[in-house]
Parts: sequence; C-alpha cells; structure tokens
Amino acid sequence: MPIYRFDFIVVGSGAAGLLAAHNLAGSGRVAVLTKRDPEISNSGLAQGGIAAVTGPDDNFDLHVADTLRTGAGLSDPRVVRMAISEGPARIQELLDLGTRFSVKDGAFELGLEGGHSRRRVLHAADSTGREMERALLEACRADKNITFFPHYSAVDLILASRPARVKPKGNRCLGVYALEEATGKVRSFLAPATVLASGGAGKVYRYTSNPDVTTGDGMAMAYRAGLELVNMEFVQFHPTCLYHPQAKSFLISEALRGEGGILRDSEGRAFMKAYSRYQELAPRDVVARAIDSELKRTGADCVFLDMTHLKPAFLRKRFPMIHAKCLSLGIDMTRAPIPVVPAAHFFCGGVRSDEHGRTAMPGLYAIGEVAHTGLHGANRLASNSLLEACVFARRAAEAIKDARAGRRGSPGPAHWTTGNARPSDEAVIIKHNWDEIRTLMWNYVGIVRSDKRLARASARVKVISEEIIKYYWDFLLTRDLLELRNIACLADVIIRSARSRRESRGLHYTVDYPAPSKKFLKPTVIDRYRK
Repeated sequence: MPIYRFDFIVVGSGAAGLLAAHNLAGSGRVAVLTKRDPEISNSGLAQGGIAAVTGPDDNFDLHVADTLRTGAGLSDPRVVRMAISEGPARIQELLDLGTRFSVKDGAFELGLEGGHSRRRVLHAADSTGREMERALLEACRADKNITFFPHYSAVDLILASRPARVKPKGNRCLGVYALEEATGKVRSFLAPATVLASGGAGKVYRYTSNPDVTTGDGMAMAYRAGLELVNMEFVQFHPTCLYHPQAKSFLISEALRGEGGILRDSEGRAFMKAYSRYQELAPRDVVARAIDSELKRTGADCVFLDMTHLKPAFLRKRFPMIHAKCLSLGIDMTRAPIPVVPAAHFFCGGVRSDEHGRTAMPGLYAIGEVAHTGLHGANRLASNSLLEACVFARRAAEAIKDARAGRRGSPGPAHWTTGNARPSDEAVIIKHNWDEIRTLMWNYVGIVRSDKRLARASARVKVISEEIIKYYWDFLLTRDLLELRNIACLADVIIRSARSRRESRGLHYTVDYPAPSKKFLKPTVIDRYRK
C-alpha cells in the first residue's frame, strides 16, 4: 500500500487551508486533502464578507472594542488586537492574489453588520467567500509544489505514540490517515508538519447553514489524539437561513439587516425592538434567541425578513446571488418578505492553538474554524471568521517555516490495518444514528438549553456512541461511518461543555442559569482525559 510523503500536509480547502498551502509552497511540497471537491467549503458559502479596518472613519480600537463586546468577556484581548491590526495586510495579500472586492467611487464598498460600530466589511457583492476561494484556488492550482487530493476523508492523525500512553506535549504528529473514496482504501500521508484547516461542525445539528462536509473531522481527530477542545458550548446559530423545502442550507446574509432589513412576525409586526435597543443590528446570539422566542410564542414555522422598503435596483445589485436564489423559488425579495429561521452556523470553540496556530502537540497546527484562538470568545462578531482564517493561515505558515519543520525528513512508515473488519450490510444503522444525534442536538442542545434537556441528550448520546464504536471496529470504513463517528464524538463534547457552564453568556443560554456569573469568566476545556 503506497505511503505519500510530503513536507507539509493541509487538511481542508477553505480560506485558511488554501492560504496556508500557498504560503508554505515556497518552502516544500504541500498535500491538500479535501473530503469532496476543493471548491466545497464553509468559506466558499460566506456571503457577508471579511471585517477589516480600511474606512476613513474606522480604527483598530473601534474594531477591537466591537469584538470584545460581542465576545462577552471570553475573548483574549491580546489575540483580538493582534488579529485586527494584521487585517489590512491580509486584505492586501488577498488583493495581490486576485480577489476582487466590491468598490464604489474608487474605494471599497464597506458593509455594516450586527455588532459593528462602523462600516468595515469588505465584500464581493453577496458572494465574498466564493470570490476569495476562486482567487486562492487559482493560485494554489498554478503552484507545482501543491498537490490536491480530492475525495480523501481524514480518518485519524498518525502519532508517534498512542495517546493513552503519552500526553500531546510528549507526543508528535507524523501525518494523517485518509480514506480514498474511489478505492475504499486508507492511505498514509506523512509529513513533519500537519495543518488542520478542516472547518467547523455544523452538521452535528439538524438545521445548519453549513455544507455537508462540515462534520467536525479535525476537532474529533484532535480530541482522540488527546488534545484539548475549548469553548465547544458556544455554537453560533445564524439568525436567518432561508425557510423553504427546496432551499437546503441557504444563508440569508447578515448584510441584509445591515442595509436596513426588518424582521417581522407572521402578522407583519416588527419585533426586534422588544429584545434589543440595537434591534436588527444586535449581535447574532441576541437576534437568534429573539427569533426562537417568537417562533415558540406564536407557533409559527418561520419569521420574515422584510427588504421591500428598499429600492429594487439597489437590492438586485447589492445582493445578486440571494435575489436570484429567492426568485428561483418564487420569492421576489423586492416585493415580498423572505421567510427565515435560525440554523447552526459557526463554532467559536475548537482545538486549542496559540497565536501561531501551534497546538500542544509538536508537528500539528490548527487554523480557521477548527481552532480556538481566543479571538471570538463566547460569541463571534460578524465577518471576523474570514479575518481569523487569513491572519492565522499566514502566521502558522511562517511559524512552520521558521521551525524548519519541512527540512527534518519524513518519519518512518505508518500502515493502516483493517484487522477483521468486513463490508457493512447494515448501512441503515448509520442513517438512523446520524438522524437521531442531529435531531436531539437541535432539540436539547440548541439556541436555548436547560439542565433537563442537556441530561437527556447526554444519556442518549452515550448509548448511541457505544453502538457506533462497535460498528466502527466491525466494518470497513466509509465516509458516512467516519462522519457519524465524528459528530457523535463532538455531540458528547458539546454537551459536556454546556453542562459545565452554569450561567448564560454569549451563545450559551440556559433557562436554569439565565444570568452571567463571574465564576465562569474563563474558558471551558475538555479532553479525553477529563471525565
């Protein structure tokens, strides 16, 4: 069985992974592993844009203050200032790579989103992520030192020692085992430096704005390797996803509310003024809880985002993709409100990493949504995610090169063994457990939580996890089985994190402890060694 040897391995092809690969390619050969085609990622679906200080009325202090306020006391002020101060340089890097942001009268057309005190969101109409991905993919595909491996699902990290024998600091990451979908074989990818840029875990929940690939693979692999997952209870639910039976996971950008969109209930009443003085421009956690409250109060299936008071020509130009998508489903946003509901969107927690993307395990880095850097705290400021991806991709690449990780030579062979595993004849078990986990996470560990709901979720996930573990070792691997194993792992971690935080802060709201507490003004840390 072949073993692939590279100088660097990058798991994931979102903005963080591609920018890291681009920056590493000048120092060695890079393998980029992607579960589907490289174009499919959370980054590619980002509509609103990337937040950075570029406007004449803006400055770093204002952006820092907005980020810290939204983070509800758990953002690391040092990391926040570092990331924001490096934002303009990363914007220039994206421009140099060919990214085309929207301009007006010779300057960037800056958007306003919830939680921001200034217009500072650079965008490419309403398809910013897709435009960034286009430019980054073109640059990476043109580089002879970068090799893409599409349809390879990461299975586990290859370690120098088993995590049961040694903690991460005394271990070392040697690479990644990955399932080749075309053959069903598990291949070994070895390199002195491995970068997890595998994105978030929105598919842990029944309703999500994320694509199907976001099953938390990097987070789960890191957890199994003994690394710490931090603040996993802080799951951001985007307030406005399109509510339509034919509109799977389609996001209605925060930018619509930034341009004056009004949220209304089924009777046409504008309700946000009852929940926040910022109304539609309140942070996402506030807006999502307000919508959830309205849906429970009225029994309605959705609320409505009203843009009809704005000029049709402006809406078609500013939001061409959203306008076209809605129109294809019979909704003309220039004439009728858009039906919307909240959905799981972004994980503020992840694998603990430092300001250079380094984890506690030598040879392993984590960047983008898979990582916890300290930037977001208990809630993410809109459009700070692409900023984080770019800042930490560059920083991780520089740290890897400074450590001369790519010049140490490749480690010895690491073959995957299948043991007595056999082809599955009961795939229905995977589907059933997949649906059950995602439904119970939505119902019990969603926007509003309680001790009783969390206890029920914990008990059921433990039973399901035992079934999955037995199934995993009995049968040959498939992508569906790998994803099920990972969402079960992360469901357990999210529940444990939520149960340990007996307060309400940021994205974590529980009816049993509705106020924040100074006792919990600290990160939540979970690893496989803590029970």
